[in-house]
Formats: sequence, structure tokens, C-alpha cells
Amino acid sequence: MLINLSNHPCEQWDAPQKQAAQAFGECADLPFPPVDPAGDEQYVAQLAEEYRRRVHQLAEKSADESVTVHLMGEMTFTYALLQMLRVDGVPCIASTTERMSTDLGNGQKEMRFVFVRFRNYFNI
Repeated sequence: MLINLSNHPCEQWDAPQKQAAQAFGECADLPFPPVDPAGDEQYVAQLAEEYRRRVHQLAEKSADESVTVHLMGEMTFTYALLQMLRVDGVPCIASTTERMSTDLGNGQKEMRFVFVRFRNYFNI
């Protein structure tokens, strides 16, 4: 099972990302939480602990034997949750993209991000 903890639901991924995700089994979305920018470190730690529990609850409901978390979002929350899931032995991955920029004129640009691969956080 792949738990997608990001702001981008699995259903909206492009075909190459969906195909790469198939290696992990079923994809289940766990929307990334809003992280209060005024929150202190204790706030972030408590929010990460809440999402640690949510990840384990989803994993328990899964018929898949293995669970991997796709984790992308606000950096301090991501770091805190990564540390917790690492202790728990839960593999975590990030998606890598290539940024495609088109100059629209008048100082405007259109940005498009094209999926390249998943990268394991804990192999770095």
C-alpha cells in the first residue's frame, strides 16, 4: 500500500506517476494537513504525532503486507513525521519532478511539473 500524504490526490497524478506507484500496491490518500506558520516546535511535533497515528490506522486497514508513505509538504512537519516513521520502520518516499517553464510574456510564466521518479528518503 502507498499512503499518499500530500496535497495532490493519487487520482490526479499523471500516467507515469500512477504507473510508478503501482509497485507499492493500492494508493490511499491522506491529505496533507494545513500547518500553522505561527505554530512552535511543540505544535509541529504534536501534529506529526497525530499523523503518525493516522498512517498506522490506514496501514492496519490495508490488506497489503507492506506500507510505504509518499510524503511531500511543509518542511518542518515533513521532517518531524519522517523521523517518527523511520523509528517505526515505515519506508517513506518523495516524488521528484522536472520543472517546465513557459514564458507567457508580460512578466508571467506558466510552470508545469513533470514526474520523474520516487526517491526513498531513508536511502540518502
